[in-house]
Amino acid sequence: MALLAGRGRQIASALYVAAMVAVIVGVDLAFFRGRVWERLAVNIGVVLVFAAFYFRFLRRP
Repeated sequence: MALLAGRGRQIASALYVAAMVAVIVGVDLAFFRGRVWERLAVNIGVVLVFAAFYFRFLRRP
């Protein structure tokens, strides 16, 4: 049973990372074509927001 719980945790993590990548690519394509430094800053900001959300709500105590 613990093996299934571990696998579910891995799937959830993979979906979380896939959602983060989708948001980053979507924002890049929608707003920041040809703007390298703005794109980099926004991508770092998106990753930090996802990391903060993970540490606040999804990490186990």
